[in-house]
Amino acid sequence: MVLLRRRFAFVLLLVVLSGVAKKSLAQNGGLSRGSFPKGFVFGTASSSYQYEGAVNEDGRGKAVWDKFAHSFGKVIDFSNADVAVDQYHRFNEDIQLMKDMGMDAYRFSIAWSRIFPNGTGEVNQAGIDHYNKLIDALLANGIQPYVTLYHWDLPQALADRYNGWIDRQIIQDFAIYAETCFKAFGDRVKHWITFNEPHTFAIQGYDVGLQAPGRCSTLLRLFCRAGNSATEPYLVAHNVLLSHATVTDIYRKKYKGTQQGSLGIAFDVMWYVPMSNSTEDIDATQRAQDFQFGWFMDPLFFGDYPSSMRRRVGDRLPKFSKTEAALVKGSLDFVGINHYTTYYAMHNSTNLIGILLNDTLADSGAITLPFKGLKAIGDRASSIWLYIVPEGIRSLMNYINQKYGNPLVIITENGMDDSNNPLISIKDALKDTKRIKYYNDYLSNLSAAIREDGCNVQGYFAWSLLDNWEWAAGYTSRFGLYFVDYNDNRKRYPKNSVNWFKNLLKSN
Repeated sequence: MVLLRRRFAFVLLLVVLSGVAKKSLAQNGGLSRGSFPKGFVFGTASSSYQYEGAVNEDGRGKAVWDKFAHSFGKVIDFSNADVAVDQYHRFNEDIQLMKDMGMDAYRFSIAWSRIFPNGTGEVNQAGIDHYNKLIDALLANGIQPYVTLYHWDLPQALADRYNGWIDRQIIQDFAIYAETCFKAFGDRVKHWITFNEPHTFAIQGYDVGLQAPGRCSTLLRLFCRAGNSATEPYLVAHNVLLSHATVTDIYRKKYKGTQQGSLGIAFDVMWYVPMSNSTEDIDATQRAQDFQFGWFMDPLFFGDYPSSMRRRVGDRLPKFSKTEAALVKGSLDFVGINHYTTYYAMHNSTNLIGILLNDTLADSGAITLPFKGLKAIGDRASSIWLYIVPEGIRSLMNYINQKYGNPLVIITENGMDDSNNPLISIKDALKDTKRIKYYNDYLSNLSAAIREDGCNVQGYFAWSLLDNWEWAAGYTSRFGLYFVDYNDNRKRYPKNSVNWFKNLLKSN
């Protein structure tokens, strides 16, 4: 185990150093569609709760985010997503925006509570009808649907009944929901993403309690009514992996032969670089990645959690039976990567964090920061966590290539935000030069990872088509290629980045 850990640490260091050495190569100009392999897919991404609105229409049941967003103090601007950007009613208009840009695909999520208002039981036909219309409209305009089954909006009924992802009952209920979607939409949907960012909702929802359903037991317990930060995130992740594997098994046995689709998961992955060249910081950097990405990828590729997690979490980390391990291992057809930023990682030399938190952050023994001393790792976007480090995406692709055997990767999210500043005119807000540079630099590094390093990446989805409701940040953050005027019937305006993408996608 020690030898294996050192080997991965050495691989990590090689990836970091190669990324630095090749940085200048990837920042040359001349980016075009021809910079990517033939058949490479470009699209934009969204999620049902952030986009649809219409929360009380056509039989939709409540989701945990409905309750959370309407709870005082949970969203920074006290907003909610009852209307969001109203895509439920305006999807035809938005599809034309994608078509005009030359996008090949659209990644969206299905709201579980539109299909099963109570999480399980009777199917809501109005929900089936809505997504049928959306899928058909996309295909009629030459845009391929990439469908996420779960993007954080757990039916509230399941949270009330058995605390949702904490209980193994969720595996059966998710499988019923997923198979219902395969039956209804699988003749046209060929790309399924079972989960969006399981690491994020395990940590934010069940460790620190800053997102729905808002469970925690750390110092932040002041804001949480229930939870156990030392155990629940691990239970959630375990049940997510078993749910995904169960659904993949169902799909491969009953639907893949006729529908010919593929299934993956979209993982949130920061790239980490060591704070220093010390052995302690290099090892801590690998642990940080283990507790973020390896937590899910290792079971899917190797059949068990990373050895660093087994060693440091102990009996609080659930175990797979031999049957479960076999079910989970190999249950991915592609790896979805949501990548935005890069941080430094360093060894936690004090146990103070462990004493104060007793959670996954303390368990990792690694501290991750966007600063080295007073110097930031890169220019910051609007979000306090998002620093612009374009070479990180290339290093991450090489890490996946080397550690996991170069699997098929799709970049399922990448982008940056501006602030929603009421003092800036719409005319000025459309001049998003910083966003254009972000996309140019990240895509240049991604192209280099594919063409020069041999990484198997076959698609890229920008986050996001429209400005939208950004979870606990509410409407304070604007990630869209299109500006949405929340004061004038959600009218859409193209930012300069729209023309940049249009030119990119029509060029060879």
